[in-house]
Amino acid sequence: MKVLFVSPSFYPAFHYGGPTFINRSFCDAMARCDDVEVDVLTTDANGPRRVDVDEAQRKHAERYRITYCHRWWRPDIAPGLCLRLVGRIWRADVVHLNGVYSFTTIPTLALCRLLKKPLVWSTMGALQRWEGTTHPRMKAVWERICNSLCRPARVLMHVTSEEEREESLEKIPQAGVLLLRNGIDIPDQKGIRAERSAGPLHLLFLGRLHPIKGIENLLRALLMVNSTVRLAICGEGVPEYEVGLRALIANLGLADIVTLHGRVDGEAKEQHFREADLCIAPSFKEAFCTVLLESLARGVPVISSRGIPWERLEEMGCGLWVSNEPAELAKAIDRAAAMPLTEMGRRGRAWMQQQYSWAEVAGEMIAEYRRMKDQEHRKVTVAASPKAA
Repeated sequence: MKVLFVSPSFYPAFHYGGPTFINRSFCDAMARCDDVEVDVLTTDANGPRRVDVDEAQRKHAERYRITYCHRWWRPDIAPGLCLRLVGRIWRADVVHLNGVYSFTTIPTLALCRLLKKPLVWSTMGALQRWEGTTHPRMKAVWERICNSLCRPARVLMHVTSEEEREESLEKIPQAGVLLLRNGIDIPDQKGIRAERSAGPLHLLFLGRLHPIKGIENLLRALLMVNSTVRLAICGEGVPEYEVGLRALIANLGLADIVTLHGRVDGEAKEQHFREADLCIAPSFKEAFCTVLLESLARGVPVISSRGIPWERLEEMGCGLWVSNEPAELAKAIDRAAAMPLTEMGRRGRAWMQQQYSWAEVAGEMIAEYRRMKDQEHRKVTVAASPKAA
């Protein structure tokens, strides 16, 4: 089975955070299946930078084909991608589209409809709204165009929570829906945090620096905690927003306990996980939040806001699920400081191994691809068969 994966960016486009790792790991897992041929069509967009295409292709040469089309204009406009789309979609059995408000979205939807190809559309939470959502009118027009190109029998929106399903269908009612979690790469034991030592509680925020992430609320919460804490903030955002965060840290008098490390990758990122007692995601709204999976897979318990659909954290005994109001975050931090964090981390890692490994998730997605392919094949067969006299 030939699967075409279309995305406005792809690994190692680290600027875009969690989705970069999700997409790469998902394609890696699919490519490990003997009868699945993966073909990635993307751009070299990486925020203000570009991907080093030669290096990226060299690392993936033995796995599957990745075509990085040259971006002409930001954020991800690459005319060469459109020129390649027709042939790639024609040869594919199933197309998987990633992203919503991107250059790649409408051409892919339109061509899949024209060529009658089944399509799975990972919207990555982009159709969800919060009070700080920007450009709502422009997005509404874009959504109407996308909706006009969808048919439930051929387009399935891939969502990861019931809340995302409901909000996505409000915007794109013409599509069908596939509710399926994302996965996570499970590191070996050497990547697991050590036992917690005495001293301050080490908190970790890791992700894109953006107002939707609720970082300001977390900073204000630190003024209310009774425990001794340290907070490491790892990530990058637009320069103006980063300057504002640094000013807020200084104005709140938190410079001694909060450190901004910028974007961290590879071993530096692993070191932050090893040093963390808790990972905190205080977002106003997120569909999945990959960093929570990364943390739990490494034995680090988490505190998640209720803007992220992770209510099972408390049921599984590996974290807290609370409002992202500063006072509530502060209470959660103090609660967690008195909890058996090492044991909670072990439970979280076991949960990830049992239900969130990429082998399991990719297997379920491939089964859906096959169902859609077989359904389309039956339609073609019926349409081609001679009518009874």
